[in-house]
Amino acid sequence: MRYLLIFFVCFLWACSEKKHDAHTVNDEVYYTCSMHPQVMVSKPGKCPICQMTLIQVKNSTMPDKDELQLSDQQIQLGNISVDTIRSGDIGSQTVLAAVLNYDQTKTSAISSRVMGRIERLYFKNKGDYVRKGDRLYDIYSEELNNAKQEYLQTRERRKILVGNELIDFAALEQSAENKLRLWGMTSSQIRQLAQTGKADPTTTFYTTGSGYITSLNILQGDYTVEGGTIVELADLSTLWAEAQVYASQFSALRQDAPAIVRIPDMGDEEIPGRVSFVNPEIASGSGINLVRISIPNRNKRLKPGMPAYVYLSNAKRSSFTLPVDAVIRDSNGATVWVQSGKNRFKSKMVELGAEANNKIEIKSGLLPGDLVVITGAYLINSEYIFKNGATPMEGH
Repeated sequence: MRYLLIFFVCFLWACSEKKHDAHTVNDEVYYTCSMHPQVMVSKPGKCPICQMTLIQVKNSTMPDKDELQLSDQQIQLGNISVDTIRSGDIGSQTVLAAVLNYDQTKTSAISSRVMGRIERLYFKNKGDYVRKGDRLYDIYSEELNNAKQEYLQTRERRKILVGNELIDFAALEQSAENKLRLWGMTSSQIRQLAQTGKADPTTTFYTTGSGYITSLNILQGDYTVEGGTIVELADLSTLWAEAQVYASQFSALRQDAPAIVRIPDMGDEEIPGRVSFVNPEIASGSGINLVRISIPNRNKRLKPGMPAYVYLSNAKRSSFTLPVDAVIRDSNGATVWVQSGKNRFKSKMVELGAEANNKIEIKSGLLPGDLVVITGAYLINSEYIFKNGATPMEGH
């Protein structure tokens, strides 16, 4: 009986030691899937995602909680590559969203010289092209008709009372003629009036400039007042690309600085231009300023209202640079993935600078010699989110 008791105690001690050893082994290893390294369990078995047999990995290779470890196969399939960050030349380039607009220095308005009723309009549509000297409208004006009669009467009196030294009919005739000119009648119209001796009830007015009608402010049959605008014209030989800029972008703005304007609706055609105007006043409460770039409009192919992009460039400088696709950007900031060990990657937040020619400047966050993921960064970022349920930026 005593020997049986001793045997039972030894058996329990041996079992306890065996359990302890098994616990120790499980602390030193874990099991994962070569295709899904986010799967980490303490016992062998199959991957719950792809049903592949799990492989044993030593715990010493376990990545930190802010790191991601990938298999050789994942790195190959994801085309993940790294490169050492280094200095490079980059030109500061500012890209602004813009809209094409009329060049206001080449617009004009044609107004009525007299009050009256518009009997006929020769152009009735916005967008019509008007040449200088074209008929624009016929008007019936009591004031202008009275001035015509006054001119004709003065001429008749001058003929009848020729040689009268008390009244200078030549001066009176010239004064009446000047009134007709001031009210918009042309020299040929006045000569025709003098030759026929008859005043038509309506008077034709002609355009004094050329351009496209941008505003038609009256209809046929309407009454107009003296000085009332009939039409507004714009010469589209040049246009303005108008953009809004923030205070942080003012350093790229210089009067008469060269710029490139791209028109998406014209196949991203590039048009060289120059900064023609920088508003000296910042909009209150917004920190936004207005800039205009004057561009030629050859063959009148460009139309006001078209969207455009304005590219302003500054001098090149030496700085840390990376390919644009190496940087992950969202509302929280910008990060890159840095290799921290064999098949291990860690996210680092960086401060960005200028962007040009598919490269981006890194102002801070990286050190010389860091191995940065330059291809496949978005795949690593997606794998991290799938494994941890959060973006790497939430840990910064």
